[in-house]
Amino acid sequence: MAEIILQIEGMSCQHCVMHVKKAVDGVNGVSSSDVAIGSAKVIYDDSRTDKDAIVRAVQKAGYKISDE
Repeated sequence: MAEIILQIEGMSCQHCVMHVKKAVDGVNGVSSSDVAIGSAKVIYDDSRTDKDAIVRAVQKAGYKISDE
């Protein structure tokens, strides 16, 4: 298992939090996520997915990763 913490730009409310959480949790291999306004802590199986796939899911949901 691996863990990443992402800094996410563009989140301003609980709706944003739920939207990002749904996107991240939808990535095959993600075990759990803790999403708050501006960040996400994600635990995932690194044999099934990687950071890039999680970042793409956040970006597809309409948000920008600020620490790339």
